[in-house]
Amino acid sequence: MAEASTKITGHCLCGAVTVTATANAVPRLRACHCDMCRRHTSGAFFSIEADVVQIDGPARSFRSSDWAERGFCGTCGSTLWYGTVADGVRNLSAGLFDNAGGGEMKIEFFADRCPHGYALAGDHRRLSSAETEALFGGGA
Repeated sequence: MAEASTKITGHCLCGAVTVTATANAVPRLRACHCDMCRRHTSGAFFSIEADVVQIDGPARSFRSSDWAERGFCGTCGSTLWYGTVADGVRNLSAGLFDNAGGGEMKIEFFADRCPHGYALAGDHRRLSSAETEALFGGGA
């Protein structure tokens, strides 16, 4: 039986970019501690897994590696997504949504690179750098 889904809506800091997405009834939150995500956000990049994504407004992207791009608002600079180029999947910034869309933390990537002061509590899956790279075939 398929899990129920819910529609979540959010926006960037200035409100110029709006995001509508369909996620699980309880959205799955993910955290990434790779060097690029920490440099981009000054902490872990928290994202929400979503199936259908609609982004309206002055969204821009920066090709951060051979396999990924990072989206941001062209007006205020808010982080919007981390996207994989090969499949076009966009992992939306959890901060766009009130209460992170009501999601629950499910997985951390590059957990062995998490700075000591950033450690996340809770019982969720934690992948090492080697495990994350094996999963994504090259990195974040």
